Amino acid sequence: MRNILILFAHPKFEHSEANQAMIDSISNLENIEIRDLYELYPDFNISIQEEQEALFQADVVIWHHPIYWYSCPPLLKQWIDLVLEFGWAYGPGGVYLKGKYLLNAVTSGGSDFAYSREGRNEHPLIDFLLPFEQTGKLCLMEYLAPFHLSGTFKITDPELQEKAKNYREFILELRDSETIQRPLRPSPSTI
Repeated sequence: MRNILILFAHPKFEHSEANQAMIDSISNLENIEIRDLYELYPDFNISIQEEQEALFQADVVIWHHPIYWYSCPPLLKQWIDLVLEFGWAYGPGGVYLKGKYLLNAVTSGGSDFAYSREGRNEHPLIDFLLPFEQTGKLCLMEYLAPFHLSGTFKITDPELQEKAKNYREFILELRDSETIQRPLRPSPSTI
């Protein structure tokens, strides 16, 4: 059983039914640590040592956040800037994250179609997550395909409950499966 660390960053969590449903669906699971960054660090004064210790214990790291201006909320960006230190996470001696899995679990008001070449954003979601993928690679982590709950502005309660159930199943698979099979991009032989 893998240890999963979920770094949750939503500055208005109390107003997000989608993120509340997702977090509620996994909050009682064994070997899952959820760190609500805005709850822990309302002043943005991040404890680098505490965060690095949590990372060190994890096998899978998930950056769970809404899409904010095609990226993440500011506290998660600051967390990345401060916690993933040179000589610890990357660079000479930076091997403490090597071999761990990393992915984003994101919510968006826009639909799946909006995050496609034909949609209003003119790019698939993974294009907007490229900085996260590259950060993981720099830290010698294996970046996996994201979990995306889209269309949150128009989602119905039954749809939301189904998506929250899917998120729980997704987390359980990451925790319990013998191998993780979530490549970000198709291999050249399948294109």
